[in-house]
Amino acid sequence: MAIATWLGLAATSAPVAQAGEAGDAVFAERAPWALDGDGLTWDLQVQGPAAPGFVPVEDGSVRLTRTIDPADGQPVLQVTRDTGTDTRRIGAFPISGGDPVLVLFLEQTARDMAALTGGSPFYIRNRIKDAVFRGGRIARRDGQAIAVFHPFADDPNAARMGGFDTLALTFVLDGNPKAPIRQMLAATEGGTPGYLNRLVLE
Repeated sequence: MAIATWLGLAATSAPVAQAGEAGDAVFAERAPWALDGDGLTWDLQVQGPAAPGFVPVEDGSVRLTRTIDPADGQPVLQVTRDTGTDTRRIGAFPISGGDPVLVLFLEQTARDMAALTGGSPFYIRNRIKDAVFRGGRIARRDGQAIAVFHPFADDPNAARMGGFDTLALTFVLDGNPKAPIRQMLAATEGGTPGYLNRLVLE
């Protein structure tokens, strides 16, 4: 349900919220997805302090593939998240919809932060949405664009966030706006241990 909400906002809310250039680049329209063979795979790594509900991942993967919905025989997208100890299929998602891997990354970051801080996942999710849709900065070099967001930099609850007030969301984008996002990184600055959630396109 949370992922469906992210996808709906990705498809409709960014223009309404008057997203900046960085948000527009991250949520660029990449559909319809044309995936052949094994689809697209991102290497997955998640690090952070031990806490109930938090699952670190040393050598995982996230795969985006095209399959057929048995209910109506139509093509759909499916995301498979492999942590090394558990494999979970998420979907189906429409071929012409938003980027489900981006949405999965943002939702996982929000869930991890909630588990590690004890904060409200709804509050965390809303702050991340607002930052990505409205703020951020973008730099362009060597045919790539790097978009960076700091969702909690000025948050009134920063002192209770256990270092997550320094959280930075970084996206490495191809020069072609239709291309998949090459790297997605959520990481805190400083702190021992810090938090990291990283997807790197193979």
